[in-house]
Order: sequence, then structure tokens, then C-alpha cells
Amino acid sequence: MFKAVVPARHASTRLPGKPLLDIGGKPMVVRVAEQALKSGADEVWVATDHPAIETACKAEGLNVVMTRSDWPTGTDRLAEVVQLQGWGDDTVVVNVQGDEPLIDPALIDRVAQALLEGDQAIATCGHPIHDLEEFRNPNVVKIALRDDDEALYFSRAPIPYPRDYFNSGCAPSVQPSGPIGIRHIGLYAYKAHFLRRFQTLPPARIETLESLEQLRALAHGFRIKVCMIHEAPLPGVDTAEDLERVRALFVSRSG
Repeated sequence: MFKAVVPARHASTRLPGKPLLDIGGKPMVVRVAEQALKSGADEVWVATDHPAIETACKAEGLNVVMTRSDWPTGTDRLAEVVQLQGWGDDTVVVNVQGDEPLIDPALIDRVAQALLEGDQAIATCGHPIHDLEEFRNPNVVKIALRDDDEALYFSRAPIPYPRDYFNSGCAPSVQPSGPIGIRHIGLYAYKAHFLRRFQTLPPARIETLESLEQLRALAHGFRIKVCMIHEAPLPGVDTAEDLERVRALFVSRSG
């Protein structure tokens, strides 16, 4: 069994009050929690720093825990929840981002099971990249994998670098066999003992350079299991355009 936690900050540069935005008649954070409840988690909690989010979630019968408002990352917020709930060190906790109301419950379960069945501290997801523009995009985080599907490194740069392919001018005759790379999906499962330790770890230089907090774990020797899926999951909400797209998708899937 595992726990699912939905961190929900009220402050957002692009979309203030984002967790409370309407998706098909309910606040977005409620839609996310409803998907998490379908995943097989034995407990689902919304972790927030704002009373309006607490009120909206409790009105739908959801578990809510109030956290500090000054945490720099969602991982820090999860660590506070672990402390407040008193969960044991081997408890698996899945961080379900509060802006993904269309997330597949089966994906939440899959990343949790990967950690329940292994001895890593963290599990996450990735899918193949076939498009060269996507591979070169610094907003797309790439993963270099070991042969046992543990992460070697995460980067905004194109990794692993297909030298012969790029040296040839990306000629079709030297197209790498299979995908060009692997795109990281920001869904994480953690062992509770790692979350407790995370807050004591100093930021790593590679984490600061890449602006990727998962590199702190790798830099300090923690192992990360990567679950591969075939296709990208449905989109989350970062912008007003994303919001309209997700609303339309929600209506089409509900109909």
C-alpha cells in the first residue's frame, strides 16, 4: 500500500490561485485528488498552505493537511506531511502534482509499485523521445539510464548525446536505432526516509546549474528507478492556454 499527496500552493506567477480554477464544475485540485483516489492508494492527502484550498477540498470530503507557506519545493512540502502524519521510514509516498487533473491513476499506481518492489529511494517515469526538436528543447528534461533502468543523470541538455547522428547533420541514414532520448515525466514516488533526509541535504552544484532538484538526490548517492511508458501523459496546467486545453479535454473525456 502507498500514500498519495497532492501539494497545492495558492501562489502562482502565471495563474494565481491555480488549484481553485474550475475544471468541469470542481476545483482543479479536487479533480487531481479524485484521480489519485482511483489509483489504489490507501490514503490521499491534499497538502496546502491556503485556507481557501482547505475549505474547497473538505467540502468534497477530501483529507487535507495544512503546511508551511515558505517551502522552496514540493518535495519539502511532502517531507513536512511525512513528519506531521508520522509515517514510517519505508512508507511509499507519491507526489501527485496539483496541476494535472487528467493524470492517469494507473500511472500513479505504477510508480508506487516500482518503489514497493525495489530498494531504491525514489521512483519516477519517462517516455521515449522521437522528435529532434523536442530532444533539443531545454524545457524538456532528459534522462540518461543505466541498463537496469535506474537514472544516471537528468539534464536539460540533449543526453545521451548521439555524436555520429549530430555530426552527420542529422542525416536519416545514421538515425539512431530506436528513440533519440528519454523525456522525464515529473511524477515521483519516495520512501519516507528519503523525504526526511532530503531537507538535511545541501543543494548540489549540478542541481543549481540545471535547476533540477532530483539531481540533489543523485549527487548524494540516492538511487532513482525510472518506469518507462510508451507515450506522454495528458497535459497539465501551467498557462491560461493549458487551462483551456485541459478543460476541453476533460469535457470530451467525460462525454
